[in-house]
Amino acid sequence: MSLDSSPATVDPKKQLRRVLGFWDVLLFNIATVLGPRWLAAAGYNGTSSISLWIIAAVLFFIPSAFVINELSSRFPDEGGLYVWSKEAFGDFHGFVAGWTYWIYTVFYFPGLLLASASMSAYVGGAGHTWLATNREFLVIGSFVLLFIAVFLNIIGLNIGKWLQNAGGVGTYTPLLILIGIAVWIWMTHGSATHFTVKNMMPVWNQATVNFWPQMVFAFAGFELVSAMSEEVRNPRKTLPRAVWGAGAAVAFIYIVGTIAVLVLIPAQQVNPLSGVFQALTSGSTILKIGFVGVIAALLVSVGNAGGVGSTVAGIARVPFVVGIDRYLPKAFGKIHPKWRTPYISIIVQAVLSCIILLLAQIQATAATAYQVVVDAAVILYFIPFLYMYAAAIKLAYRKDRRSNEHVVLIPGGIIGAWIAGGLGFSITALGIALSFIPPGEATDKFSFLAKVIGGTVGTVLVGLALYWRGAREKKKMALTS
Repeated sequence: MSLDSSPATVDPKKQLRRVLGFWDVLLFNIATVLGPRWLAAAGYNGTSSISLWIIAAVLFFIPSAFVINELSSRFPDEGGLYVWSKEAFGDFHGFVAGWTYWIYTVFYFPGLLLASASMSAYVGGAGHTWLATNREFLVIGSFVLLFIAVFLNIIGLNIGKWLQNAGGVGTYTPLLILIGIAVWIWMTHGSATHFTVKNMMPVWNQATVNFWPQMVFAFAGFELVSAMSEEVRNPRKTLPRAVWGAGAAVAFIYIVGTIAVLVLIPAQQVNPLSGVFQALTSGSTILKIGFVGVIAALLVSVGNAGGVGSTVAGIARVPFVVGIDRYLPKAFGKIHPKWRTPYISIIVQAVLSCIILLLAQIQATAATAYQVVVDAAVILYFIPFLYMYAAAIKLAYRKDRRSNEHVVLIPGGIIGAWIAGGLGFSITALGIALSFIPPGEATDKFSFLAKVIGGTVGTVLVGLALYWRGAREKKKMALTS
């Protein structure tokens, strides 16, 4: 009997295809994690961002890499973080981790899509930059971008991976161009910013405290491809190498790229959203190579599409596996009979994002309302990270930790697991706490806090209702079987 004619008798995960190699995973990580918007925000924050990047890399990325590499090599299963949390703490906590990890994207995608559509306006050159603030263009562009990402990932990861690959290259290349222009300008015209050891040190104030969660968030995402472990060739070897390789490349660009932005533009003039394009335009104008800005905009547009595609592909695997476990409606666990992809999970994610995108237009001019959604999304995203770090510590005590010679363990045994997991847990918890601090423009601090808490708690409660429904259904099935 064929797979197509009897899908119910076959484990859906067994129908997935292993199509991702090392370079696919490395570029997937870059497309997922690296964001030009973080460089713009860092440039706006000033020279102290340079040391903050280093601190974030040492205290967050490195411990995270150790934890992700051990867990992904010990449990190379589809679902990634959901599976690790379930393995350590049971089905309920695994569901909470998986649900918050997935539902965060529903709030995250609208902002990412709008920003990506806005950046694409620069492809037309100076005469078309007005489109970057045109609502109709942004909404239509967002839908087109999402449709492309969803379509390519539904018809097969062997096709969709090329969007992610192009995204990794398209994101990294223009930032290398930015660095090259900055070096040229510094050598021939001097720097717009004076750098000293003192002014590159952290300055802890209200602005820096609010900015810190963004620095941490900018290094998050290396765990995403682990949710597709059963679609990766030789995952125990491929995933750890790709995490370290992409992590080093991302850390380099964040640190050196921030310096490049500040070489070309003083911090007080940097736009926190489009600062990278500002810097590229400024530098290319001085050097009389304005066409470089258009090329960079085109590359970044491809990079943004790849970032959307990688997030769609990776996150959709979590509700797919939860659906197989029957804690979400079983339709989530379906595989497309022809393309062997979790198409229901991908489509539901896209539809919910489209709804939020349209609803966001109702109060598109309310900056504080937007910040509420952003902070709630960050909190939801970081909740599963707490589970991940705690899981690394708890699972380190299991006797099977060294049973497979191909497992990439955290150095230092149990103590090393406590250090890596504890550091990651502490930094993540701090990021969650700081996300509750109202921004300076919020006139009603209590209302802001109530909305953030209400939105976060309400979203979790919806997930718990689905979990309890699924648990009841599973119990009924067990009693009748």
